[in-house]
Amino acid sequence: MEKFGKSQSVTRVEDQRFLTGYGRYIDDIAPADALFAYFLRATTAHGEITTLDVDEARAMPGVHLVVTADDLADAGVVLGLAGATVKNRDGSRGAAPERPLLARGRVRHVGEAIVMIVAETLSAAKDAAEVILVEVDELPTHVALAVGGEAIHAEAPENLAFDWELGDAAATQARIQEAAHVVTVDVMDNRIIANAMEPRGCYAEVADGRLHVALNGQGVWVPKGDLARHFNLDPADIRVTTPDVGGGFGMKAMRYPEPFCVAHAARILGRPVRWMSDRGEAMLSDNAGRDLTSTATLAFDDNYRITAYQLDTIANMGAYNSQFAQNIQTELFSKVLMGTYDVQTAYMRTRGVYTNTTPVDAYRGAGRPEAIFVLERTVDEAARQLGVDPWVLREKNFIAPDKFPYKTVSGVTYDVGDFAMVLASAGREADRAGYAMRKAASAKSGKLRGQGLCYYIESILGNPSETTAVEFTPEGATIYVGTQSNGQGHETVYAQFLSDQTGIPAGQITVVQGDSDRIATGGGTGGSRSVTVQNTATLAAVDVILEGLTAFLADAEGVDAGAVSFDDERFRITGSNLTPTLLEVADMARAAGRDDLLRHSATIKLDNRSFPNGAHVVEVEIDPETGVVTVDRYTVVDDFGNLINPMLAEGQVHGGVAQGIGQALTERVVFDADGQLLTASFMDYGMPRADDLPMIRFSTECVPSTYNPMGMKGCGEAGTVGALAAMANAVLDALWELGVREVEMPFTPHRVWKTIRKAKDARAAA
Repeated sequence: MEKFGKSQSVTRVEDQRFLTGYGRYIDDIAPADALFAYFLRATTAHGEITTLDVDEARAMPGVHLVVTADDLADAGVVLGLAGATVKNRDGSRGAAPERPLLARGRVRHVGEAIVMIVAETLSAAKDAAEVILVEVDELPTHVALAVGGEAIHAEAPENLAFDWELGDAAATQARIQEAAHVVTVDVMDNRIIANAMEPRGCYAEVADGRLHVALNGQGVWVPKGDLARHFNLDPADIRVTTPDVGGGFGMKAMRYPEPFCVAHAARILGRPVRWMSDRGEAMLSDNAGRDLTSTATLAFDDNYRITAYQLDTIANMGAYNSQFAQNIQTELFSKVLMGTYDVQTAYMRTRGVYTNTTPVDAYRGAGRPEAIFVLERTVDEAARQLGVDPWVLREKNFIAPDKFPYKTVSGVTYDVGDFAMVLASAGREADRAGYAMRKAASAKSGKLRGQGLCYYIESILGNPSETTAVEFTPEGATIYVGTQSNGQGHETVYAQFLSDQTGIPAGQITVVQGDSDRIATGGGTGGSRSVTVQNTATLAAVDVILEGLTAFLADAEGVDAGAVSFDDERFRITGSNLTPTLLEVADMARAAGRDDLLRHSATIKLDNRSFPNGAHVVEVEIDPETGVVTVDRYTVVDDFGNLINPMLAEGQVHGGVAQGIGQALTERVVFDADGQLLTASFMDYGMPRADDLPMIRFSTECVPSTYNPMGMKGCGEAGTVGALAAMANAVLDALWELGVREVEMPFTPHRVWKTIRKAKDARAAA
């Protein structure tokens, strides 16, 4: 792949190996002599472990090791996984119960790991698990999305994980009381499972006295630090690597017990140990997402300008804290509290509750999709209740371009934006003018048609620091990055960007990621940060490269450094026809013994977030006789600022929209009253299929960010952020004429059919 020019759509170089079976995932690279780990998991959602007898399992053929929580503690392993807390409304910290690597004394959700068995084969490990005697005295479960019930943790009375607030409650209430119009909406955001193509897995080994752990996560430095803490090791004695990863969605960025248990086994046995989750196990043991309920109130003046916004949310934390969950449901939620609207008074209260469900609830951009989903559902329903065009109501309340930079009620300053321009573009691209004709055609064929709009804004950054190192080799250049691809195309975009800045042919650039020995630091992948933060670091590294090689070339040619320039492809020397490329000057440095000029690095820290935004417009058609919802048209116009590779950005949006449509139409996690997962396979959990998805029309309008030197805004979660509300608004729009005022996701045929029947019966009885 040669140089194409900046911001061009370049096809992904990694796809060749993925599509021909040469991807290298955890199961592909585990050592051939590795033992197999298997975890015996709780079948009861909540209870005291009264008996745990593993003696017979230890004597089973092929078994090398059986590990309980007591065994880990006796070995000096720190049992508790670290978990973040936030500050409560009263100034105290959120609850911080221990989340043990293996259940200690009590189980708190179905699927919690109790015992690890390590054997020659996976079958032998499973056979040994069958003879372990576990007796659990069951305790009451708490699966309701509400404060109260018998406590799961003594540290959290009434299962309240945290109680957090933001804004001015008194001022907001005063504005609501004096408002000309007030609309209150209850919004439920249904629970979903990540279901990455590749489930979680890892292997561990001890080589040359150092612990090496390979896992399919979203960064290597947080796991490295955690391993050092759990085993009281010097970080220098630990190496963490990550090969190809088949999807992460934020779910794989979080801490889990299995890699630490597997690492312990490898250290004890002196043999490599591997573990790979199966799909059913993943549904029980992976962190889940969404699952919150909100009551939102919007106040309007006589001109339908929003004067106040009040939000009360209860969010499911699952059985334990993660290192992110509490923060995700508070800090990130608050970053987009009022979206794109010009409002000076708002108040938000969020409570997290523990439930006997999955380990932790929070992933896939949680916080941003929820905030926009609730806000845009409320704005849209307010428009319908007030008899105002939803498009006009949004545009009337947008932050005007001349008000930027704009400080929001949450204290975050948006740098730039032209929301009305983007919305107008979305109207043209979606053929809004032709909607009435399409609706009439649907009605003629006995169908209900609805149009849904969502205007979202997202806050991206994650870890604000990142490092890029570039090393020149005889074959070209190697770029070392601190992020981790989970399938987004990082190898392509990082090579493309370095090529754009240096003229090095992209085909001669090798991208290295996911190795704590080869890369000193890194922030990993999450929060749509990767391309923006990593390429900013690359830009800084290129400056370091040019400074060093310019001085070298000037000295070699006997000219002043000011006489040497670089034009993104070649060096130019005043008064000379010599025009060497960067690689040619690097070769000159190598020949001169200047190895110090063959590797350069730079670390940057961005001071501010960037704020991608855009409009999603969807049209659905509903068959009232069957309740089937068909997504007929889908249009997205995004402002991502400047793009490095538009094709990859569009692919990210397509994936996000697919996830949002999946949640809206088919995906729903169900637990019974005893905490048993009823949707524990793809026979019961409704993943979206190809025929659920439409063609997605995508375009962009560029308002470059001023918060990073490239004017980028990030795009990783944008598709999901916009899709949820757009879908919900479209379905409600289609059903509104029947008198339907509320319907919860997912919009399955049975649920929609029942809603239609109920509305028709009510109308007939009136």
